[in-house]
Amino acid sequence: MRRPPSSRFPRYSLPHLSPLALSSMALAVLTACGTVPTSNPALDNAVASLRQAHEDPTVREHAAAELQQADDALARARAAQASSDRGGEVDHLAYLARQRIYIAQEVAGRRRAEHDVTGATVERDRVRLAARTRQADQADAATRSAVESQRLARASALQTAVAGAVASAAQQQAQDAQLRADGLTQLLIELDARQTQRGMVITIGDVLFDTSRSGLKADGQRNVDRLVNLLRQHPNRRVLIEGYTDSVGSDDSNRALSDRRANTVRTALMDQGIGGERLAAHGFGERHPVASNDSADGRQLNRRVEIVLSDESGRVTPR
Repeated sequence: MRRPPSSRFPRYSLPHLSPLALSSMALAVLTACGTVPTSNPALDNAVASLRQAHEDPTVREHAAAELQQADDALARARAAQASSDRGGEVDHLAYLARQRIYIAQEVAGRRRAEHDVTGATVERDRVRLAARTRQADQADAATRSAVESQRLARASALQTAVAGAVASAAQQQAQDAQLRADGLTQLLIELDARQTQRGMVITIGDVLFDTSRSGLKADGQRNVDRLVNLLRQHPNRRVLIEGYTDSVGSDDSNRALSDRRANTVRTALMDQGIGGERLAAHGFGERHPVASNDSADGRQLNRRVEIVLSDESGRVTPR
């Protein structure tokens, strides 16, 4: 039995189309739907508000950082609209952007008002000061002239006194420097120091270390005492303590022995109150001999400690 046609929906006849034609039509519809931008009133409103804020010179001048934050917030809202069809998220981000815009506008207004108030206060104070100055000038011209003359006279006397004090201080400083130089020269003579390209070098020749020994002899201790006196009188000076050996023994044992000899002198200086930060010690073993190791006398001279004295600024030239 045939069912009667439905009375709710009229029947329409479609022309006969091939499957290829139907597919083409569907693709066109989908493409059209995908390219039509979806308008969002909240986002459009935020865009318009931000454009207005950018056109306001007060906002640009006094709330640049807040305006940049509003730009960033709107950019996030636009990105959400482009990547998602969730209108609620776009609305929320657009709302946040509008809030940033509002903050920028409020901050700009407040800062502009503060700027205007500050400028008005400065101008008011300037006007008041100018008025008081004019009144004082008109009422006390003669008195001010006399006071100025006295002031100039006192200034001239003070300048003369300062110049004399400076000259006296410079003279005293020169005398002190000469005394220090004379004292340093005497101490260096006592220590038998010699001038080298590295500066003044003191060789504790009386130490004369025995073979394979690192202890100080009595004469060496006396030279250490003289060096302590020098360093106390010249607190800006630093020293580099270098230990050396003769050629008896292996390279490793000689290097270790020279380290011990250098540190023996360093410890002796520290025991008498010289700060360790002013003293550096290093052993070179049998390197850099000052005499031939072929004789007992030459080996005795090579068993030594050399002390390189810094300049007044504390610079020491290493080997």
